[in-house]
Amino acid sequence: MPAPRRRPDVPPPLGVTVHNGTADVSVLATHAEAVTLCLFDEYGQERRIPLSRNAYGIWWDVIEGVRPGQRYGFRVEGPWSPEQGHRHNPAKLLLDPYAGAIEGAVAWGPEVFGHVVDEHWTSDGQTPDGRDSADFVPRSVVVDHAAFDWGEDRSPTTGWTEAVIYEAHVRGLTMQHPDVPEEIRGTYAALGHPAVLEHLTGLGVTTLELLPIHAFTHEPHLIRNGLVNYWGYNTLGFFAPHADYAAAADPQGVVDELKGAIKALHGAGIQVVLDVVYNHTCEQGNLDGATLSWRGLDNATYYRLDERGHDIDVTGCGNTVDLREPLVAKMVLDSLRHWVTEFHVDGFRFDLAPALARGRDDSYDPDHAFHVALRTDPVLSRVMLIAEPWDVGVHGWRTGQFPPPFAEWNDRFRDAVRTFWLPDTARALRGEQGHGARELATRIAGSEDLYRAGDRGPIASINFVTAHDGFTLADTTAYEHKHNEANGEDNRDGHGDNRSWNHGVEGPTDDPETLAARRRSARNLMATNLLAAGVPMLTAGDELGRTQSGNNNAYCQDNETSWVDWASADEDLMATTRRLLRLRREHPVLRPAEFQTFDAVPGRVRLRWFDTEGHVLSEGQWANPGLRTLVAVLDDRAVSEAVGDDADFVLAVINGAPHAVTVRLPESDRSQPWLLQWDSTWERPQDAEQVGEHLEVGPSSLVVLTP
Repeated sequence: MPAPRRRPDVPPPLGVTVHNGTADVSVLATHAEAVTLCLFDEYGQERRIPLSRNAYGIWWDVIEGVRPGQRYGFRVEGPWSPEQGHRHNPAKLLLDPYAGAIEGAVAWGPEVFGHVVDEHWTSDGQTPDGRDSADFVPRSVVVDHAAFDWGEDRSPTTGWTEAVIYEAHVRGLTMQHPDVPEEIRGTYAALGHPAVLEHLTGLGVTTLELLPIHAFTHEPHLIRNGLVNYWGYNTLGFFAPHADYAAAADPQGVVDELKGAIKALHGAGIQVVLDVVYNHTCEQGNLDGATLSWRGLDNATYYRLDERGHDIDVTGCGNTVDLREPLVAKMVLDSLRHWVTEFHVDGFRFDLAPALARGRDDSYDPDHAFHVALRTDPVLSRVMLIAEPWDVGVHGWRTGQFPPPFAEWNDRFRDAVRTFWLPDTARALRGEQGHGARELATRIAGSEDLYRAGDRGPIASINFVTAHDGFTLADTTAYEHKHNEANGEDNRDGHGDNRSWNHGVEGPTDDPETLAARRRSARNLMATNLLAAGVPMLTAGDELGRTQSGNNNAYCQDNETSWVDWASADEDLMATTRRLLRLRREHPVLRPAEFQTFDAVPGRVRLRWFDTEGHVLSEGQWANPGLRTLVAVLDDRAVSEAVGDDADFVLAVINGAPHAVTVRLPESDRSQPWLLQWDSTWERPQDAEQVGEHLEVGPSSLVVLTP
């Protein structure tokens, strides 16, 4: 394609843009004194070309003979002044932050560090290392995005009220799937395999949320311990897919394989959301991390530093990316647009999202320029935006405080649901007081206390009871303590507040009563998550009863600990999950776009709470910490009458008591008897059955009825 017209004194777009055998090469290095482009031939021989132009902190040039497939990197000369944040070292080959593909892995050794390190790769970070890193670091690669044939690909138009999110890891989901050919297991190609698509669509999943697939590398301490970074929250390149997840061997093939998987998922009606890590990079803290890209280009611009040149750490990893700098924020926005336009992804989940919107005083700012850009960008404002609304900085917990159109992971939902069904049930069995049901009811109703501002509605709440980080669903019912010894950190890592209950036995057991109780608790958790107002998120394998043997921080376990065990799948739990999601699809009252009201309000779903005698719950009952049984009735007559449709009714009985309870059922207002559609005491879904005015609900169980 011909080069676009521009003024000769204006830098071209950042990165490498090829036009008929010539390339615009552009890189941000504000404090550099010289920048050299390094081109590598098929034998690995390096040719160095100084970039001749510099303006606005951007170095650029027009280079002849550069085509797709070209391997390259940069070397940068500039001040070595750690106390001012400057760590330029021309001995280190640097990746292009805008590289469309990355080839090779970091060969961990002292050569990849910009500063001199000892045999443990530690030092004071003050002395530059003069060894050439080129033989020990990956290469940036030019790719041709126009080469892939998208055909008639269209992103599914699933709305938030219909969305069901399935959080999965590329390798973990497919490594042990028996119907996926062995040669493609654990790859992008496997995501698009019919067996995987059939499982997702059969469950009722609409949206696949992938753990990080940006190119990443492993932390030095994991390499020393013989482990790897499995989750991928350690980004090496914001524009390049992780090559190890591809069956293809060449960089262009990696890109095309991922596009093919997304095209196949779209063809099955499934949206693709990426978990993205823009809060920090793989270069870690000043004293511990390697010099692979941003640090060597312009450490003081790309990273958030204090007046001594030290990291301001709000991520727990150091080297927080500094989105207060306009061109750094532009890099993140360009990356997001790149994944939407070139890979057709449908949205993003932002890891440690407050870190991206901390202002000059380091406090979280909902009107931060990055948020404004996302909300107004003609591309990014139209995709799914999901925040993990906390980081580890001061006042880092921000659930409910993100602006629209963000949705948020709702940790308050997770904690309330787990607390009610697990530790509070254990307390009830011991005759102890729990936390009551008010918080649970608030979360089931869509968390209006968190999301009413800005007319966000319940669809701003991503409801979950498990995620990649923490116990699996099965493990919440089998372990009260984390068992992370395999991580090599003496079980110090991972969260200690798990809101779990082992049902009297820590870990595996052959006792049938204990196993039955655990399965019922898992069904209670699953049902509460899938039937509550908001957007439900499942963690891959939870529907199969997957266990991590009590490891609640399996970030470094690229093995059977983390992979979905399809051979041991709990078919009954999978059938239960399908049934619950079918109920959600069939009954719009379970997925409102606006918060429900107690009184009938035109256009709004009505939600009323009753006690076991059929009376509306009083304020005194709500305040009782011993309240463990409540009846919810939802109807949309005020909605359906306006459009001439039949009214939709759903009744749910939540019984957290350790004994059976007889409930007087409220009238359906349709002069029709209630039908019992689902009961968590059922090991496997059964046919609906008619019930009378009274219903006996089993101990620690949840039932769903419709007219």
